[in-house]
Amino acid sequence: MELPRGALLEVSEELGKAELAALKFLSREHVPRGRLEAARSPHELFEALRECGALEAGNMGLLRELLYRIGRIDLLAAHLGSGREQVERELRESRPGQARVAPYSYLLFQLSEDVTKDELMSFKFHLDGALPRSKLTPETTMLDIFIEMEKKGLLGKDNLGMLKSLCEKVNISLWNRMEDGLNLFGQEEMITAAERGSTEGPEGGPALPVAPEFPGSHNESSQLEAYKMSSRPRGVCLILNNHNFARAREGVLQLGCLRDRNGTDVDAAALRNVFSKLHFRVEEYRDLTAEEIRKTVNIFRCEDHKNKDCFVCCILSHGKKGIVYGVDGQEVPIRELTTSFTAQNCHSLAGKPKVFFIQACQGDALQKAVTIEADAGEQDASAERDRRFQQECIPAEADFLLGMATLQDYVSYRSPREGTWYIQALCQHLESRCPRGDSVVSILTAVNREVSRKTGRWNAEKQMPQPIMTLQKRLIFPVN
Repeated sequence: MELPRGALLEVSEELGKAELAALKFLSREHVPRGRLEAARSPHELFEALRECGALEAGNMGLLRELLYRIGRIDLLAAHLGSGREQVERELRESRPGQARVAPYSYLLFQLSEDVTKDELMSFKFHLDGALPRSKLTPETTMLDIFIEMEKKGLLGKDNLGMLKSLCEKVNISLWNRMEDGLNLFGQEEMITAAERGSTEGPEGGPALPVAPEFPGSHNESSQLEAYKMSSRPRGVCLILNNHNFARAREGVLQLGCLRDRNGTDVDAAALRNVFSKLHFRVEEYRDLTAEEIRKTVNIFRCEDHKNKDCFVCCILSHGKKGIVYGVDGQEVPIRELTTSFTAQNCHSLAGKPKVFFIQACQGDALQKAVTIEADAGEQDASAERDRRFQQECIPAEADFLLGMATLQDYVSYRSPREGTWYIQALCQHLESRCPRGDSVVSILTAVNREVSRKTGRWNAEKQMPQPIMTLQKRLIFPVN
């Protein structure tokens, strides 16, 4: 006796396009590929399963498991007289002869559910050349990618090497979850094959393209040594957060242009959150005068960093070319702050990365959107300005990274409700990309791209951050 077609029709009417794609992917062990591709609706898929004998009487467990796997628990009780507990009991008992979703397909489906939008774009980028570009359009889903990889012989039950390599490039935690699932299902031999395949490469398969890390530098897949980053805590993240500039407006200088920096607390909270997750000891100081900034930096310069791997300083304030302001309107040169942490001035940080993120204007000019390309002379002039700016802001010696919110001479943008363009983009990219193993330099490249695409109030003003570095190794902030 077959399942009532009325029940199948009722269930099919509750399912959407994405759920149909998931059900088709999970049904591949029971329906030939051609029949699956021809199914344009859930009802047509159920008919194909029925005709292939997968929904005969006694095999209702497959339909229950399919709905359970895609998270439509509500349909179990409404149309199949079942529930979560019954399905989970059936899965534990694994009765002989019961039609089941293959662990391999289910784990790939789970991986596709875990992939973020940015990670999906990264998968497509790394597969450019391995798969036709016509199969890597904006509409292509992760399940589509898995299917195309299988068709090309780049993915299979005994061929997970390329998938592992891709996950290592995009986000290693994705593979870790896949590996945990394989262990849970008793598929350890698939892990062994993946380990072998990820080092040898897929037989006859194309090499994966490699993304550049930073203009003019080595790329992410290079074997350049990374800075040690295993201490707990990794080090100090010092946040100097200047909000109230009443003293500057009322003081001798009466700098009325230095308004209160509404929205800076949103930035500080985002920095506290992300650097705490990255295992830094976060220390925040608010509303410091120029002299208090100097004294605070000196306290941390004198601290023993022997058992730490890194030092991070985030300065949120007003500023102009090469300087930041205290809340009293007095100037502090950025180079004075960075030079405090050279090997000569802070021995316990010698050979360790010193990272500064400066959220402050560097002038009064508004950067306009332009579409023309710079000629060779303009490019040379820009490079010369960058060199001068580096000399003005960071020491010549190694192991420094300075992330400026904007180019010299230009303003930066801040929302009273949402914080600044630069710090918000920085925190979002650190949080999403550090778990993948991306270097901080490549993350700052992504921040440059995001911030440069934003526009000011009149849809013309632009902002371009400026990273400057004397790093000698790859700087990575592991999450684990």
